[in-house]
Amino acid sequence: MSDDHIVTGVRSAAMPEGYRTQSADTSYDAEVFLFDRLRTLAVWEKLGRMRGLCRALDRLAEARILAQEPSATPEERRFRLAALHLDRETLTRVLGRLAQARGR
Repeated sequence: MSDDHIVTGVRSAAMPEGYRTQSADTSYDAEVFLFDRLRTLAVWEKLGRMRGLCRALDRLAEARILAQEPSATPEERRFRLAALHLDRETLTRVLGRLAQARGR
């Protein structure tokens, strides 16, 4: 039997029937290890990690926007980033308020 399912040198229990890991390329033992570690984090640590991930995703989205529209102004880039997060109705409402505030 292969030892590639051993993460920490200790074999875990067998994977429950019907269980699927969160990602196809992650072993059950690795997932158990990860979730065990996540359980030990304080709430503020979990929130900090999520905040960091959200910021990283925004930076990736900003890079994509800049690559697709290199001549876009900073305002246009912010709009395009907002459009990735908001539904059409909310975005339209926000744009209408911005236009009113600017006297357009």
